[in-house]
Amino acid sequence: MRNALLLFAILVMTACSKEDEKTDYTAENDAEILAYLASNNLIAKSTGSGLYYIIETEGTGDQPRNSDNVTVAYKGYYANGVEFDKSNSSGISFNLQGVIEGWTEGIPYFKEGGRGQLFIPSHLGYGSQDSRGIPGGSVLIFDIHLIQIN
Repeated sequence: MRNALLLFAILVMTACSKEDEKTDYTAENDAEILAYLASNNLIAKSTGSGLYYIIETEGTGDQPRNSDNVTVAYKGYYANGVEFDKSNSSGISFNLQGVIEGWTEGIPYFKEGGRGQLFIPSHLGYGSQDSRGIPGGSVLIFDIHLIQIN
């Protein structure tokens, strides 16, 4: 019994330490985003958090707050062009407090009707561990159409 408890404690500690291991991809993600922007002749604004964004169509409505519920049509892909997610043209509705940090921070730069792109480093996305089919450390690029603030 004592050996079983010791083995259990070792397994729990090992599992916890693996979950706690986080690789910092900040420098690599920034370089990847800058290379993507340069190779596609894009000029983006950056924020202090590492998020980059481009407003292609200004939009005419209000800008949401980071706590609002919004409807957004989007396409998500990696810098190599491989798509990992996409909404339909009517979009999906969600609260900006319930999504990845890059969206919570980035969507409020858009006005209703606005279109553009978000370039999200992994620390504002899904982090350094694989999650929901997204490889850990991935830069996420989203084509965004903010349809409305609900």
